[in-house]
Amino acid sequence: MAEKSSSRRPGGSAFKQQRLKSCQPVIAPKSVIPIFYLIAIIFAPLGGYLLHESDKVSELVIDYTNCAQSESNGGAPVGEFNNMPLNNVVIAFYKPQISYSFPRWRKREVLAWNETITQCVIQFTIPTELKAPIYFLYRLTNFYQNERSYVKSLDPDQLSGEKPSPAQLANNCKGLWETADHKIIYPCGVIANSMFNDTFSNLTLVNSPIKDIPTSYNFSQKGIAAIEDDDKYGETTYNISEIVPPPNWVKRYPNGQYTPEYPPINPSEDELFQVWMRLAGLPRFRKLYGINKNDTMAIGTYELVIDLLWPVSSGKKAFVIATATHIGGKNPFLGLAYIIIGMLGGVLGIVFTVKHFLHAPR
Repeated sequence: MAEKSSSRRPGGSAFKQQRLKSCQPVIAPKSVIPIFYLIAIIFAPLGGYLLHESDKVSELVIDYTNCAQSESNGGAPVGEFNNMPLNNVVIAFYKPQISYSFPRWRKREVLAWNETITQCVIQFTIPTELKAPIYFLYRLTNFYQNERSYVKSLDPDQLSGEKPSPAQLANNCKGLWETADHKIIYPCGVIANSMFNDTFSNLTLVNSPIKDIPTSYNFSQKGIAAIEDDDKYGETTYNISEIVPPPNWVKRYPNGQYTPEYPPINPSEDELFQVWMRLAGLPRFRKLYGINKNDTMAIGTYELVIDLLWPVSSGKKAFVIATATHIGGKNPFLGLAYIIIGMLGGVLGIVFTVKHFLHAPR
C-alpha cells in the first residue's frame, strides 16, 4: 500500500504560485510630477470657491450662559440694557449695509411655568438684509450626548407608540422609567429627561431705518427634523392616568401630571423633540430650533426673550441666527483645507521639477 504523501508543496495554479497578473507602475519623475500639478490645479481653485461661498454666509452667535448671574460675575443687569461681554458674541455678516451696534442684554423675573423664572432679554443688530431661508439654532458646549450610558437610555418601542413591558423599560431606561407610585415615565430615559428646554420668543423689530415693515420675525418648528426620523415616532397608546412626565419636565405640567388640557407630547409631531433625540457625536454641537423659509429679515435692531430653564454647570449655551448657501453653512475650514492641499501639491511639483532638471541622468 502506497504511503500518503506528506509534501506541503502548494498546487500549481497561478493563484497558489503567486503568478497572478498585476499592475506594477514605474515611479518616475515624468509620471509623478504631473500628479502634483494636477492636485494643485484642482484643489486650490475649488478651495477658493468653497471659502468664498462660506464667506457669503451671514451668522450671529450669542452666548447667554451667564445671563442670570450677577453683573459682577459677568451676568446681565436687572434694569437698563448693557453691552454684552466681547467674548460672548461672534459676528460675521456678508456686506453689512449699516454700522453694527454691539448686542445688549438685561434680565428680569417673571411668573411662568408655575413658578418665578428668569428671562434674558437680548437686543442685537442685523446690519444687512438676510434672504430666506434663515435658521435659528441653539449651540451647546461641553455636553456629551455620545457617552455610552446616555446613548442607550431610551426605549424605541415606547417612542414609536407601543407599550413595552416593565422589564424592557427597566432594561432600556435604567433609573428613569417608573416613579415610586409605579407610574410609567413617558418618555423614559436620560436623553428625553435632559432635553434642552430654554424657550425663545419670536424676534421683535424695535428699530429700523426702513419704514412700513413687519415688527415681528417668526421661526417655525415645522421641517426642522430629519425626514428619515419620521418612522421612529408615534403617538402614545398609554392612558394619561398611567404615565407621568420625566422629572425635568414637570414644570410644564400642573402638579407634574399629564391632563387632557396638558397632554403628553406626540413624538411624531414634536420636531424639537425629534431634533434633540438625534444625538450629537461631539461635545460642542448645534441643533436646529426654527426656520423661516419665506421671509427676508430686514435691517434693524431686534429683541429676543429667552426663558432660562435649562441648567448648565461647566458647559455653555448660545443661540445662532444664520443663513446658508447651496453648499451649506459657514465652514471656512473646508475651503482652507482644499487650498492648503492645492498649495502643497504645487510646491511639491515645483520642488521635484527643479530637482529633476538639476539632477537628471546624463
